[in-house]
Amino acid sequence: MAAVAGAPQPFPYQGSKRLLAAEIVSCVPPGTRRIVEPFAGSGAVSIAAAKLDRAPEFLINDLNHPLSALWAAILDDPVALCDGYESLWNAQQGRERTFLGEVRSRFNRTHQPADLLYLLARCVKAAVRYNARGEFNNSPDHRRQGKHPDKLRTNIRATSNLLCGRTAVSSDDYLEVLKRCDSGDFVYLDPPYQGVSGNRDSRYMSQIAHDGFSRALDELNGREVPYVLSYDGRTGGRSYGELLPAGLDLTRAELPAGRSSQSTLLGRSDLTVESLYLSRACLRKLGGIPSTLQQLTAS
Repeated sequence: MAAVAGAPQPFPYQGSKRLLAAEIVSCVPPGTRRIVEPFAGSGAVSIAAAKLDRAPEFLINDLNHPLSALWAAILDDPVALCDGYESLWNAQQGRERTFLGEVRSRFNRTHQPADLLYLLARCVKAAVRYNARGEFNNSPDHRRQGKHPDKLRTNIRATSNLLCGRTAVSSDDYLEVLKRCDSGDFVYLDPPYQGVSGNRDSRYMSQIAHDGFSRALDELNGREVPYVLSYDGRTGGRSYGELLPAGLDLTRAELPAGRSSQSTLLGRSDLTVESLYLSRACLRKLGGIPSTLQQLTAS
């Protein structure tokens, strides 16, 4: 498990693959034209790949439109975004317990990127959670005030410098994104309701069905689009995610992902293991399993 040295983190995000980014980016074939994240979240793989100069172009997509708008602000107007966050961070001083609720209420009306950035910095486990009405409803983590504005500004400026001018941002259904991919792309898929962080945006749940997702992967195989996929895992004695069809002919590696944040909150020390699946087209372009994954490949 390794983060890419010097790769910035623009905002905290539950389920981020930042600490697995080195292993995932090792799967990017030489000569890749574009790296595509249909379920981008924190964009950790794109950031790490840009830091290592593994592709000239990137596509960051997330169905959660406010999150995509936050990404657009990071790339297009990072100064205004950071100024907005700093104003919120300063305004909370002395009333941190109630201030997040005020920002959350306003965000649910206006979806302003600076408000979402503040909510992610302050809410429990940096988890994007919405109720049945589509309202952000995660509660504040009273143990922290959120990243200091100076440190956050440094990370967001570094992220913008890495990706601005070569990154497109969208908020489309993942199936539409995959239809536009070709053999020159490298696709990293991290569906939000799978893996070990199962309480993400509930609006994704009706959009992603296991059978339909498996068919989409089969279509990528038919078009020789290289991809890797995070889809299941286990924490302690509990497994997460449905098994993928054997006919997809994927190669699986198991990546140690550290201690579960949920078990930490409960005072336990359960370790998490996440599965990473490599497609046939990806392995052909790489010439085999990357050395970083050879000892982690599962039978």
